Amino acid sequence: MAKNEKAVKDDMFGFGDKNVAFAKYFIGTSYLNGLVSPDDNIDINVANVNFEPGCRNNWHIHHDGFQIIMCTAGEGWYQEEGKSAQLLKPGDVVAIHEGVKHWHGATQDSWFSHIAITKGTSEWLEPVDEDYYDQLSD
Repeated sequence: MAKNEKAVKDDMFGFGDKNVAFAKYFIGTSYLNGLVSPDDNIDINVANVNFEPGCRNNWHIHHDGFQIIMCTAGEGWYQEEGKSAQLLKPGDVVAIHEGVKHWHGATQDSWFSHIAITKGTSEWLEPVDEDYYDQLSD
């Protein structure tokens, strides 16, 4: 079993299903468990997003809103364009402002889980450079 797999799969917010709707914006496999129903009629998306080791999303920007990610299990990376990657562990919270180009995902050897609270729309961009990602270390 990979590092933190049990903690992520047993996360109190539910593991979810394969994230097929957004798979084209990820390297590796992610899982998504929506926590707020569209029937609740609010304009904020809240979801538990789980990443296999090495999985990460493409660079992206949030328009007309923001994103807050809260690490609940495992270890992952968050990076804003022009800044160093930041290692995330359970309890870490990142507030991402409108228009900030960024990416987030698991470390190479650990599963990763975060709650994503998102308002607005996402503009998906290029994948994170493979050679760059491979050089990241705790």
